[in-house]
Amino acid sequence: MDGMTGQRPSFAEATRVFARIGLLSFGGPAGQIALMHRTLVDERKWLDEARFLHALNYCMLLPGPEAMQLATYCGWLLHGVRGGLVAGLLFVLPGAAVIIALSAVYVTAAGVPLVDGFLFGLKAAVLAVVVEALLRVSKRALRRRSDHVIAVLAFIAIAALHVPFPLIVLVAGLVGAGLGQGASQTAEAADIAMPEWTKPTWRRFVTSLSAWGLLWLGPLAALQLMLGPQNLFSQQAWFFSVMATVTFGGAYAVLAWVAQQAVEVYGWLSPDDMLTGLGLAETTPGPLILVLVFVGFVGAAKGAGLGAMAGGLAGALVALWFTFVPCFLWIFVGAPYVETLRQVEWLRAALASISAAVVGIIANLAFWFGLHVLFGSVGELQSGPVRLAWPHVASLDLWAAAIALGSGIALLRFHAGIIATLAAAGLAGVAVALIGG
Repeated sequence: MDGMTGQRPSFAEATRVFARIGLLSFGGPAGQIALMHRTLVDERKWLDEARFLHALNYCMLLPGPEAMQLATYCGWLLHGVRGGLVAGLLFVLPGAAVIIALSAVYVTAAGVPLVDGFLFGLKAAVLAVVVEALLRVSKRALRRRSDHVIAVLAFIAIAALHVPFPLIVLVAGLVGAGLGQGASQTAEAADIAMPEWTKPTWRRFVTSLSAWGLLWLGPLAALQLMLGPQNLFSQQAWFFSVMATVTFGGAYAVLAWVAQQAVEVYGWLSPDDMLTGLGLAETTPGPLILVLVFVGFVGAAKGAGLGAMAGGLAGALVALWFTFVPCFLWIFVGAPYVETLRQVEWLRAALASISAAVVGIIANLAFWFGLHVLFGSVGELQSGPVRLAWPHVASLDLWAAAIALGSGIALLRFHAGIIATLAAAGLAGVAVALIGG
């Protein structure tokens, strides 16, 4: 079967299986990747272990949601571009539909005491979820002493010096590449025969780059020209396009920067809105980066001047298009060249350092969320170029702290599922609302 194990499935069968994966892809990228591995390698035997891990390694190189891109890659291996397109869309669209519906409820039902209580509990649990993600990622990424140093410096750079996220990633990659220059070349990969469409050709490269580049940048240019750069939808299209190119390390790594831009720079959301969006995204299938759909919906519902529902839906569609179209470009243009990339040792070292920087950035996300979840008032400590957000201790919310602590114990001590933990925290928030807390 051209280098893969078992019998290649029909297109219809592959579509059904990827639809099932999309509907069941809860639990963040680790759980989603495990689900794909179990389904495609262990149960269906459509891909062998080496081919699946090779695809995963490439997707970890890319900006954007690695699990969604892995699904696209696996679909592409099985049935070319149409297989990759269907697999990627089925991974995203179920969760997108759910997050749009939840965003609409949030915009229209905010202020209802029971709804507010549920969202209060949800936001407190999000803090525990982010801390759990920080611990999980740090165990995998911090293997050398230099990794710990890079993580600490990345936290200081983004939390206290407000260095832009892309610059931190770039510097970390350059440092890692320098550290890896003297490393020995990795062993050559086995020469495995693969389907014809996976082999790089100049024509295939130009065709894929032109088609997907036009699908991405054509609408971006059209919005800028038709509506002007100051229009909210033009700003959102540009913002989400930038997100698509700098989200190395997954959604948790970039969320602090998303929050900073969407809340402090553009003013589309409040910190409370952002926390709610992440909580809602955690409860839906699909990649966690779907929180950007919530950002697009709420921001446009409030500021587009089209009415809450029409504006929100338009903002959500803008977020979807400019977040995920680039993901298909990375796969369909770059995947045929994966074998070449796999052998570049300095690139591996650069990625290891980027992963270490991501730990510091996620730590900043946990710090930012902790301030806004646990305290009613947050100020700022400033000394020269250093500006660090700091809470007013007297504004500590004991109910939020109790729910966050309980959620953390459930996740870290008893290994409870994220969905169950979030649901329990939401109900605890409702209880707090009912007793007037």
